[in-house]
Amino acid sequence: MNNYKLEIRWGFIFSVAMLLWLLLERLVGLHSTYIAQHMMWTNLFAIVAIAIYVFALRQKKIHELNGRMTWKQGFMCGVGVTVVVAILSPLTQWLAHTFVSPHFFTNMVEYAVSSGNMTEAQAVDYFSLQSYMVQAVIGAVAMGVITSAVVALFVRNAK
Repeated sequence: MNNYKLEIRWGFIFSVAMLLWLLLERLVGLHSTYIAQHMMWTNLFAIVAIAIYVFALRQKKIHELNGRMTWKQGFMCGVGVTVVVAILSPLTQWLAHTFVSPHFFTNMVEYAVSSGNMTEAQAVDYFSLQSYMVQAVIGAVAMGVITSAVVALFVRNAK
């Protein structure tokens, strides 16, 4: 367990950053007044996510690997962070949609139907806590593995 302390810490940091990002989205109106722009602006979290992976891998390289990191070591560190983020994703979604933005799903259903993008049944099915929990876990694994692979290329030592 001690070997994975760094990955666990950065997985928690990622989850807290996600909650803070969702709070920021709510405060600027992306979950209500400017909901039509939500899909565009929410993608900016990718910058934060990548930065967190860079910081995690750099910390692993400097503090645990004496400044020498192979791509595989960096990738495995990133995957460790990814596993923690994926495990915490359902809890993060529950906290976000229970406390941070409790009207998000209602607002998204209303917007999706009024804009003609979905029927009410489709929107209610898609914009639900259960759906978002599943999407969060799948998204965390998919994007986390890709991000780990790419960031490890940049953080590793050149041969």
